[in-house]
Amino acid sequence: MTTPEKHLQRIKEHLEEINDAIDEGMEKKPITIGFHCSACSIDLVELYLHTLGRITGGTVVKHDWFKAPQPGQKSTPLAERKLGVLFPHKEKILLLLYTIEEHRNKLIYGKPSTSTAEIVLHAFQELHSVIK
Repeated sequence: MTTPEKHLQRIKEHLEEINDAIDEGMEKKPITIGFHCSACSIDLVELYLHTLGRITGGTVVKHDWFKAPQPGQKSTPLAERKLGVLFPHKEKILLLLYTIEEHRNKLIYGKPSTSTAEIVLHAFQELHSVIK
């Protein structure tokens, strides 16, 4: 079980890595931007949902739940099936997570571009602002 203090510690570490990557130049650190924006987003959401009492202390949220649903998709999106809870700003938070996760693997494993890193960073910063 991850305690709120542990989430805060991990969020702080992710934010430090993101800020260092920005300072060094995102074009030089796309993997860092992709990984830490994704991981920090999940910690932020998990802490947010724990704080609101929407998930139990033992619930673990995983980044791969946030693959954007396809137009015409008949099954309920994975994030909805796994979380299945209501919370403030849910639609906006899910859309931002979908954006981050859509580009995460391009930054980490693919041929990353600065514009992709900027998209992920912008979505992450907006998510952080909404959750605050």
